[in-house]
Amino acid sequence: MNRRDCMALGLGVAAFSGEGAAQTQPELPKVIDWPTLTTLEGKTIEPAQWQGQFSVLVFWATWCPFCKRHNAHLDKLYRETQGKPLRVLGVAVDGDEPLVHRYMQSNGYAFPVAIDTVGLRSRLTSRKSIPMTCIIDPRGRLTQAISGEMFEEDVLGFAKLATRPVS
Repeated sequence: MNRRDCMALGLGVAAFSGEGAAQTQPELPKVIDWPTLTTLEGKTIEPAQWQGQFSVLVFWATWCPFCKRHNAHLDKLYRETQGKPLRVLGVAVDGDEPLVHRYMQSNGYAFPVAIDTVGLRSRLTSRKSIPMTCIIDPRGRLTQAISGEMFEEDVLGFAKLATRPVS
């Protein structure tokens, strides 16, 4: 298995590099205290809705040039996985909803977006960098928090999560 496959499947770099081979039981992912979120389109995501499928969340800002390129990859992932069991959600750290709405329209992005008005990022990770890509497992737990801009093929590799069995 290559690094990209490990990352896409939520196994992280340790699984690829062989680190932790002596461990018999992997550390369980962080259990998240999920808030209710509302997307720009007015759809509500309740805490229980994080159960049953993998999710890809990306924290970003309208002023961030790295986020703009990363969001283009996220949008492609969203469009390619429509109708599959994978939630894709952008979470804007900007507090200005009209600004975020204009940004989404001007860039032609279709992926759903919520404004982080409830401190979601701080519930997932203490890292403050953007873009920040978080992978959530079917039990609603954080399995990865990846700082920074990613290559298109790495973001699109998360589509494999839609084919993983839910355990």
